[in-house]
Amino acid sequence: IFENKGEIMGCSNPHPHGQIWAQSGIPAEIAKETERQKNYYAIHRQSLLSAYLKLELKKQERIIYENQHFVVVVPFWAVWPYETMIISKRHITSIKYFTKAECESLADAIKILTVKYDNLFETAFPYSAGMHQSPVNSGDFPEWHWHMHFYPPLLRSATVKKFMVGYEMLASPQRDITAEFAAKRLKEMPATHYKLTQN
Repeated sequence: IFENKGEIMGCSNPHPHGQIWAQSGIPAEIAKETERQKNYYAIHRQSLLSAYLKLELKKQERIIYENQHFVVVVPFWAVWPYETMIISKRHITSIKYFTKAECESLADAIKILTVKYDNLFETAFPYSAGMHQSPVNSGDFPEWHWHMHFYPPLLRSATVKKFMVGYEMLASPQRDITAEFAAKRLKEMPATHYKLTQN
């Protein structure tokens, strides 16, 4: 389940919309997440993201927003300048297990985050976002912990985009700003859209 927003992200339709894709194989990023979560769960008997979330909630350095059911955080491993994750507080493996209250809390978290994104450079902030959850075929996947990634490309302004080129393509992605700086900037942004506050 994913959404692209903004022309520079390849979005051809300006209206809000998402997409659901299914395929017979597991994509590389999901396969890597599955392996790491499975290995961690086998040793610790809790989900990797549950342990990570406890750390972030304790440190309070990279959290942008928190409500009753979700936390919005800039992960310490973020590659994109203002990359974020929304992580469920409850260990939920799939959106099919969300309660009505959790659905409403997720909508709230997405709205707050996307308003903060727009407010950062006073623009319709482009991004690619996607939900990662357990496989939908039969089986039990206790290692999985539902989360949502946001990959926005803007770096210093509404017109300066981060490009994954040169060293990033040939060796390893590089961060232009720290995760802590990005979280601080986003957290400072008001939760009211800048267009609603203009006279």
